[in-house]
Amino acid sequence: MKTKIILLLSIVLFSSNFTNAQSNINDYKYVIVPNAFDFLDEPDEYRLNTLTKLLLEKYGFITVMEESRMPDEAILNPCLSLKANVLDASGFFYSKLKVELKDCKNNIVFTTAVGESKNKNSQVAYTIALRAAFKSFESFTYQYKENPSILAFGKTDDTESKAEIEKLKEEIKTLKEEKVAVVEVAEIIKEKNIVAANQVKAEVEIKETVTEEVAPEVVEKVVVKEPAIVITETNNSHILYAQKVANGFQLVDNTPKVVYKIKETGMSYVFIVEGKNAIIYKLDATWILEYYENEKLQTKILNIKF
Repeated sequence: MKTKIILLLSIVLFSSNFTNAQSNINDYKYVIVPNAFDFLDEPDEYRLNTLTKLLLEKYGFITVMEESRMPDEAILNPCLSLKANVLDASGFFYSKLKVELKDCKNNIVFTTAVGESKNKNSQVAYTIALRAAFKSFESFTYQYKENPSILAFGKTDDTESKAEIEKLKEEIKTLKEEKVAVVEVAEIIKEKNIVAANQVKAEVEIKETVTEEVAPEVVEKVVVKEPAIVITETNNSHILYAQKVANGFQLVDNTPKVVYKIKETGMSYVFIVEGKNAIIYKLDATWILEYYENEKLQTKILNIKF
């Protein structure tokens, strides 16, 4: 009898905790997922950040990666969003993970049960443990409901709101202009490379014709011009592997070391190189890095595996 009472009380308390968690979580419209977790060495290592985002979406949440473009209302009111984090509680024999959701004041709104795995492969073990932790979300149904107290944090006077909206419009306009510029540059580069290649081909053909028909002393005076754009061949063994990140990819070598971070543009197969005045684009089956050095256009062929 005593055991039954204790069990009943445990069930009541457990149900009460989840009811409160559901009520709290329903107050928030977005969940922000970081690009990297503290217990890992690299962004999205073992694809755990991507998996966290997908699992949150599975249970009905609207998710945003940390460095992605935030919805306007989330920018104006950061308290509409929860921040997701995955914590490592692993021991010697088990890989253990749990998921934590915090509000804009760094208060913990919800914590899952600990998911665990005995698998010796780190990627497999972390994946199983994370999925097991997310089973806690099956105990309630998430559905966003406006909370006046939270919405109040985003209310500003009309002047401030208008200024913020205008700022957002300018940012969007700038991004669009940058995309158009990248497309135009890529088209110009492609055209220049085609013209340069055709020019070299034509001049080589002329030289070959002259070699057959003109005396050797005359042939020596025929000069083949260099193409307008110099392409530096790279070592084929130096392969860069593309790993998906927010808004693009990171290119890593076999060390592994991040060599470039590239961002997507409005044009297929054209990327902006983060932190450099450079772009990477695909010409036929070749990936090309193009940048300016000492006011001279430099072009290199890259061996990229997606």
